[in-house]
Amino acid sequence: MAFEGLSDKLQGVFKKLRGKGVLTEADIDEAMREVRLALLEADVNFKVVKEFVGAVKEKSLGSDVLASLTPAQQVIKIVNSELVSLMGGTSSKLTYSPRGFTVYLLVGLQGTGKTTTCGKLAGYLKRAGKKPMLCACDIYRPAAIDQLEIVGKSVDTPVFTMRECDRPEVIAREAVKAAEIKGYDVLIVDTAGRLQIDEELMDELVRIKKEIKPHEILLVVDAMTGQDAVSAAEGFNEKLGIDGIIMTKLDGDTRGGAALSAKKVTGKPVKFIGVGEKTDALEQFHPERMASRILGMGDMLSLIEKAQENYDDEKAAELERKLKKNEFTLDDFLEQMNQIRGMGGIGKLLDMIPGISRKAAKDVNLDESEKEFVQMEAIILSMTREERKNPQILNASRRKRIAAGSGQPVNRINSLVKKYEEARKMMKQLTGGGGKFQRNRLFRGF
Repeated sequence: MAFEGLSDKLQGVFKKLRGKGVLTEADIDEAMREVRLALLEADVNFKVVKEFVGAVKEKSLGSDVLASLTPAQQVIKIVNSELVSLMGGTSSKLTYSPRGFTVYLLVGLQGTGKTTTCGKLAGYLKRAGKKPMLCACDIYRPAAIDQLEIVGKSVDTPVFTMRECDRPEVIAREAVKAAEIKGYDVLIVDTAGRLQIDEELMDELVRIKKEIKPHEILLVVDAMTGQDAVSAAEGFNEKLGIDGIIMTKLDGDTRGGAALSAKKVTGKPVKFIGVGEKTDALEQFHPERMASRILGMGDMLSLIEKAQENYDDEKAAELERKLKKNEFTLDDFLEQMNQIRGMGGIGKLLDMIPGISRKAAKDVNLDESEKEFVQMEAIILSMTREERKNPQILNASRRKRIAAGSGQPVNRINSLVKKYEEARKMMKQLTGGGGKFQRNRLFRGF
């Protein structure tokens, strides 16, 4: 998980402060030394760390903090506020061209996940009601065009290609024409990368920029490269002028220093973060929510948004009707389980819940949780339609047959049926009032 190490260390610092009750200047000095080390270990830029700690210390030594009834809470509040400010203050949204047709130019070094991000961005825009098209301008990397076509297909988005053309700026220009003619309102241009910033790469990108005049230039950087990602952002911004940053692989970097440093060093906001390999694993970056997660305060807004994305009013109403008539089947149970998986799985949900410490989250074996989902699915799909509809008929011989078909022991089938019965009873109680909030809570604990 992103910021795992930093989050653990900061929460440890705050635990010590809370234990002291009354704080002295020496307590603040000691806490700031630990915060400084935690940020440096998280690969946050040295100058950024120095300014951050200085600002927090200055505000924490104020009389209104030290004389407060809850000085530790005041210090945590200051750290939270400074973290939010460090990452940009407020979320920076994509902007669209006022003329109705928008071009986004995605740039970056090789290996940052630029092509995959093009597809994720297309999927994000489609969910926002846009009609995007992709354009393949990486004419150097073997199979780059094929890869973009595969990515485009995965998000049901067309890809403009000119395989025989060796001038990326011409390809981009023709893509703009084709997209407008065909009625698309967004064009996302994938470009070539290099192992490092060089004059040839920049000249090519400048030519493309001049030819198509993109509404926004978005730099894709790999969070796992740490401060190298920030250096790349500085270089691209100086040579090309970027409008925002998309930080990929943040789910795989437990330090996260690049995300904390990027805005302060480059002056350009992080607009999106990549948090997985799936096509929908691209999230808008919210500084205030990220700060809250780092400090162990959870992120209920993101959790609610994920629930809403996977929430279907008609299905919920149908589910409530079935529960009231005692018609809730194992097929319905499986559908609810898959909704949890659609929200990112147990791990991401735990990361967003206030009061769940990183240690407690790590104690949950996430691989085992996902494995259990798969096993339950195999068991249910090995049943006949009648058995899924009416589990009461599952006698010993039927359970033995299902065990052979699913590759699971009989005791797992017994466990599944027990969980189904418990879920059915709990869901019937929670839907007693018929409210949306209650329905969103149905599978808490499963």
